[in-house]
This record gives sequence, structure tokens and C-alpha cells, in this order.
Amino acid sequence: MNARSQSSTTASMVFEHDALAQRVLFGAGQAADYLSAEVRRLGAEAVMVIATPTEHELAQNICAGINPVVLFDDIAPHVPVDKAERARVVAAEHRVDLLVSIGGGSTTGLAKAVALTSGLPIIAIPTTYAGSEATNVWGMTEAARKTTGVDARVLPTTVIYDATAVLTLPGALAVASGLNAIAHGVDAMWAPRADPINRALAGEAISALARGIRAITADPSDLAGHEHSLYGAYLSATAFASAGSGIHHKICHVLGGAYDLPHAQTHAIVLPHVLAFNASSAPEASQRIAAALDSDDAVRGLESLRRDVDAPIALREIGLAEANLVEAVELIMPVIPPSNPRPVTEEALYTLLRNAWSGEDAEHTRM
Repeated sequence: MNARSQSSTTASMVFEHDALAQRVLFGAGQAADYLSAEVRRLGAEAVMVIATPTEHELAQNICAGINPVVLFDDIAPHVPVDKAERARVVAAEHRVDLLVSIGGGSTTGLAKAVALTSGLPIIAIPTTYAGSEATNVWGMTEAARKTTGVDARVLPTTVIYDATAVLTLPGALAVASGLNAIAHGVDAMWAPRADPINRALAGEAISALARGIRAITADPSDLAGHEHSLYGAYLSATAFASAGSGIHHKICHVLGGAYDLPHAQTHAIVLPHVLAFNASSAPEASQRIAAALDSDDAVRGLESLRRDVDAPIALREIGLAEANLVEAVELIMPVIPPSNPRPVTEEALYTLLRNAWSGEDAEHTRM
């Protein structure tokens, strides 16, 4: 058998990969100039800026070169439907032709909710490592239930990454947000549409994020640390958007929507337990994650990082009652992806959640 015929019989790399079309502008201290240029490029005349009250000063500085017709600041975690409806009404009343979101995942999420029904373009300027700006995924909450979906209309047209915009992010939130970004990369390793490109992006993302959040934990003013974290957050979210939502995100979306838990902290706490649960059934993914964390074992590498950055450890500490665990299992089971590398039973899911609730070391979730 010649080399060519032997190669054709052993080839096994067959996959489909979707890449999202998006403009990314990256540069410390450049947000205001980038935004002015993008508004001109898009020909927008009626800009609606979405930013929380705590981001007003930052928003004003970034928007110094444009003249927004309205600043909308009625924002809440998990994008309650009533707030989405109000933002849509305000956008319509001002005949808005461009949305600019300046903030974290909740702010970007509200802009997406407006774009979902209006088709308006979004320029996203993140102030956390949430990654929502790099995905076509939307989510809204009503009656304690969070609904998510995928729609091309909600993908921001342009993302502006400026590390100076995250310098004031509180240390604890920076850590939780960075681990939330790592969760995008971990889930992308085994999500329904995972492929070699997703895994390559996710591995680089996890490595950059681990380096970045360690640096900013040691020195919150470390600009390079924030840049690495933003870079990693973008790559991780890009991989996640292509691969789809895996078991980790299904768990966290249900918990956040049903029990009003803080988004980033929930992801940071649940992640090591999901990794421990899946690791033995996804050896290639585990090896990639371990290598990205500079460890010989993915779970131990992640737990080491979490100790270094003083990550949150228990769902009970962020508002989840033990009495809610049984109901949480019932709500989560129907949305677990069938493609998860390991079958999920109610008993196994309860153990995973109980360990995350109590703050057990993730080693106890290896089953």
C-alpha cells in the first residue's frame, strides 16, 4: 500500500465548523476613538447607549465623540422580560438605529434582547469577561425561568475591547468573571457541535485566562493581565458560540434563572464539579484542559487555579438553599444535552449539585 492510499484509509478528521462574522477592535485606551469611528462607518444617526448607573462615568468618557439620543440604564441580571420590553419601547420611541452596550453580560444581554425583535446592530464594549459580546446567544428570564436561544440578529456587529475599561472591576468579580469565561472554553470541549477548531480556540483561551486572572489577582492594575483576560474571554466565547451549550451552561442557566443567583459566581462554583464529572469520559478534552492549565490533571489544575485566585466555592454562599436542590435536578435533567460525554442520571446530578452547594473539593465529584 502506498503512502497516499494508507493516508486516505486512516483519516478521521471529519467535522463541520461555523464561524461568526464579527468585527473586533482591541486596544487599551482606544475605546472612545474606536466607537466614534464605528458610528461613522455604520452611518448611525440615533444611538442608544445601554449602561448601568455604575458605568455612567465610563460611558460618558467612551461616548465623548458621539451624541447618543438616549442612555438606558434600567438593567438587571438574567435580562428580565419586563426590562427588555421597556428597552424596546424606548428604542422605538427614539427611532434608534444603533445600540451601544457598555458593561458586563447583563448589559450586553439587554442590548441583544432589543436587537432580537428590532434587528438593530450592536456595538459591544465589555467591562467584564462575560463573553456574551462574542456570541449569537440570547437569554431572558420570566417567572423564575430563563429561556435562551440562538439568533444571528443578536450577534454584535462590532466588539471593542479596551483593557482600561475593566481596571475598576472589583477583584472578586474579576475572578468570578474570568472563571465564567474559562467555563465557556471547557464546555466548548464537549458541547453538541464541538470540533477540533473549537477545542484549539478553547485551549488557548483557558491558558490566556488562567495567566490573566492570576496576574490581576496579584495586582488589579496589571494592564497586561486584563488584556490577556479579555483576549481569552473572546476566544473562549467564540469557541462556545460555535460548539453550542454543554452541560455546564445548562446547569448554570437553570440555577441562575430559577433562583436568581449571580451569573459569574454560579459558573465559577459549578465548573470544577462538571469538569470532574466528565473528565474520565472525555480524555482528549481533559488532556487539553490540563495542558492549558499547566497541570498533569485537568481537575487538579483547575482547583489549583481557583485556590490561587481565591475563587468562590459554594452555591450556599451565593443564595441557593439546600431545599432547592431536588427541584433543581428536576429542572435541569430535561435540558442536559444527549451528547454529553457521560450519561447523566438524577442521582449523579444531585451529587454534583450537592457538592457544589456545600463547597466540597471537586475531587469528590469524580464518579
